Amino acid sequence: MNSDFTLAIHSLTYLALQLDRMSTSDAISESAGVHPVRIRKVLSLLKKHGFIKSKEGTGGGFIFARDLSEVNLWDIYKITSEGALQPKCPDSNEACVVGANMQRVLISIFLGAEEHLGEYLKHYTLKDIVDLIHKEI
Repeated sequence: MNSDFTLAIHSLTYLALQLDRMSTSDAISESAGVHPVRIRKVLSLLKKHGFIKSKEGTGGGFIFARDLSEVNLWDIYKITSEGALQPKCPDSNEACVVGANMQRVLISIFLGAEEHLGEYLKHYTLKDIVDLIHKEI
């Protein structure tokens, strides 16, 4: 799993807690503790997939574009990290029974793991994340 996944959840949650106004990438990056360029990359991806909308210029920024209960963590994972669990295998000796088959065997196992992860992540929506944050306040 890569940091884009957690930055996307962070950004969406930040925007979800401010549904009545636009938020800047600078404000979100300050909240996440990362460089604004990293957040802009993630926000661009979220906009491309319809999770957020943006407005340029004075008073512009980003705003959440969906119902919180419709966005689950699997949706976010798929656009930021799908395939990230696949093992990185070096070029193996194809003349060896282990070397010739290891990558295919491990990929099969880890694809199954990613499917299970997806089923688990589908149970959590952005509304759940917002609710959990409210419990901490």
